Formats: sequence, C-alpha cells, structure tokens
Amino acid sequence: MDPATSRPAVVIDNGTGYTKIGFAGNVEPCFIVPTVVAANQSFVNQPRVSSTKSSYFSAQYNAGVMADLDFYIGEEAFSRSKSNNNYNLRYPIKHGQVDDWDAMEKFWQQCIYNYLRCDPEDHYFLLTESPLTAPESREYMGEIMFETFNVAGLYMAVQPVLALAAGSTTSKCEMTGVVVDVGDGAAHVVPIAEGYVIGSSIKSIPIAGKDVTHFVQQLMQERGEHVPPEESFEVARKVKETYCYTCSDIVKEFNKHDKEPAKYIKQWRGTKPRTGAPYSCDIGYERFLGPEVFFNPEIYQSDFTTPLPAVIDKCIQSAPIDTRRALYKNIVLSGGSTMFKDFHRRLQRELKKIVDARILAHDAQLGEIKAQPVEVNVVSHPIQRYAVWCGGSVLASTPEFFTACHTKAKYEEYGASICRTNPIFKGMY
Repeated sequence: MDPATSRPAVVIDNGTGYTKIGFAGNVEPCFIVPTVVAANQSFVNQPRVSSTKSSYFSAQYNAGVMADLDFYIGEEAFSRSKSNNNYNLRYPIKHGQVDDWDAMEKFWQQCIYNYLRCDPEDHYFLLTESPLTAPESREYMGEIMFETFNVAGLYMAVQPVLALAAGSTTSKCEMTGVVVDVGDGAAHVVPIAEGYVIGSSIKSIPIAGKDVTHFVQQLMQERGEHVPPEESFEVARKVKETYCYTCSDIVKEFNKHDKEPAKYIKQWRGTKPRTGAPYSCDIGYERFLGPEVFFNPEIYQSDFTTPLPAVIDKCIQSAPIDTRRALYKNIVLSGGSTMFKDFHRRLQRELKKIVDARILAHDAQLGEIKAQPVEVNVVSHPIQRYAVWCGGSVLASTPEFFTACHTKAKYEEYGASICRTNPIFKGMY
C-alpha cells in the first residue's frame, strides 16, 4: 500500500487572479494567494566585464542561479516590487490559461514549500484547470509535477465540474447543471450532464472581474477623483470588492443616488504611498455600474454586447434537448466576481424573462398546444468564491480518488501523454 494514500491530498486551484491552496478534507482553503511572481531581474543580462570567456559564462551561470532563487509570490511580490525596482511582476496565468510556465513552476514551489510546508513526495496532488485547456498544457503540468516536484500522484480536474459538486444544495449531489464561472481573468458558461462537460456548448465571455475593476477605475478617473495614479487600480479593486452591488433597475438607481446622495455616496480614504499624505475620494455611481457590465456590456465596450443571461440561454439551448430542463433548474454560480449583492436574483429574473418570452411565442404560434413552464433556478451559496477548491477538497477525500490518480510509476512507464485525459470514476461524486 502506498503510504502517501494515508496522508491528505494537496488541492491547488489555479486562478488568474488568485490561487487557492490547502489540504483535502478541509472546509475552506488554507491560503488564498494572488497569482503573481516578483523575480529579481538585476542578475539577468549583466554587462560583460570579464576579460575571459570562461569567467564570463561562469558569471552568467551564477546570475541565473541567483535569479532562480530570488523571487516572491502573492502579496509579498506586490510589496517587494513597490519597494525595489529590480523586481518585475510576472503573471503566470492569463485568461484562465497558463502563459508563463517558468513563473508557474516558481509559484508552485513557494506554495508547496513555504505556505503548505509539505514534502510533495509524500502527498497526492489535485490541480484544477480551465474547461478549454489544451491537452499540451496538461502534459506540461504533469511534467513539472512529476519531474520537478516528484509528487506521489496527480489528478487534474475541470474547474466547473468541481464547482457544480460544491454548489449542490441537495443531500444527493446533482451533477447535471450549468456552471457560471466568473473569475478575475476569465468567464465561462459550462453545461454539465451527469458529471461530463458538454464541450460543444461551452461559452466564453470576454468580460471578467478585472474588466469590472478597470471600469470602476475609468469612472473614478473621468469624474476627477484625486487618487494617486500608482494606486488607482488597487483602489478600484478594493472599491469593487467592498461597495459594489447589483441593482434591479439602473434608471431607478440613478434617481436614488441623485435624490439622496448622503445616503448612497460612500467615502474612500487612503494614504499616498510616496509622501504619506492622506487623501479621500467619493464612491458614487460606480457602486452599481461596475457589476452592470455583465447585464449591459455596451456601457463598457462595443466589441461584445451580449448580456450574461442571454449567453447562458444560448449555452443551454445548444445542449442536447433532453438535458435542457435539468440545466435550467440548476444554474450554479462560481468565482469571486459572482459575489456581488443580489447578483443571483438579477440573473435569475432576466433569464426567466427570456425563457418565458420563448414559451409565449411558442404558444402563440401553435395555438392549442401549450408548452409546459420551465423552472429557472440560480444557485448562490456562501462558498462560491472558492467553490472549485471546496469541490476538489471533497473529491480528494474519497478512496476512489487515489486509484484514479496518475502515479509516478505510470508516468515513468507511459510518459507525460497519460496526463492528457481526466478520468471520471464511478462514485466520484
């Protein structure tokens, strides 16, 4: 028996904005770390001052070694880059896909050794991936985990499947539904039937949490708020997370803010990083205009103007006809950008309008033959910010998980190509 199966598996949910890490069996992740790496660039591309070729290449080698060792991740990376110009920020994941594998390997190294403080050889690992991840990316992930960290076993799970498992509100987990996963850098609408992703019906949305932050930042700049330029994006992000909410009617919300500004306009106070002088700014219309980009994207950009409820409806309508009612009945929210107040109510109401309008048009066309009403239910729950990680924690706690993992022996026998597939085993959920 493999001794690693007696220890809790390590669960790492890799996100564009934040990565959630912890051990299987816990109800929430141990750490939520910004997915960013600050590497020291002063060692790289040093001027050639050595007289001999051998001493020059030796210096370059030593510089490369030091550059590999001198780096920080998460909040430490942000603070280090602000205090020292030699540290450049690198974001390993862009739009849900790993873009910089060297930085991603460094990030995982710090997560395993400095945060979790565990020996990867003694644990099985569950990593998450975007629903549109290429098979080659799974191979790279498997190579790093087995070759660099020598993990005991590896399983790569699709994020929406885990979110659906975590978002179930019944005693028996319903593995048929639609996952609306809106993170910091990517947004997907993924239909799932009996635990299997309907790949042909996946819809991607070019609007995510970072776009909401940019829009809030833009609104504050256009109004002339006195926020230090180097702090404007960070202030906009904190304003979004603290004050933004979803309104039911945008016109009524404008009127409420105009009639009672003292009640609805908030104050943001901060300190300038360079001088230490205090500053303050008003938080007004952007409180409800930020999340509004999901329902009226044209106020933010002209390239993509399809509202999120319409995207969800198109996704379900493109799925097999015998699954559609079950999909409408179980729409699960996932990701930090779905945490806005009343977001699920607004989404359910507007999606219900689209469905009811279709049924009325059908009844008017066919006359006596009446269509059965369709139940639309959007599921919101307290853990939807890290629902993917929670689903992975539950999955990695089952005995079947260890038998489904790719082990080091399998990797050495078959190579990295075994990581291209994601096995779904009986009793998985």
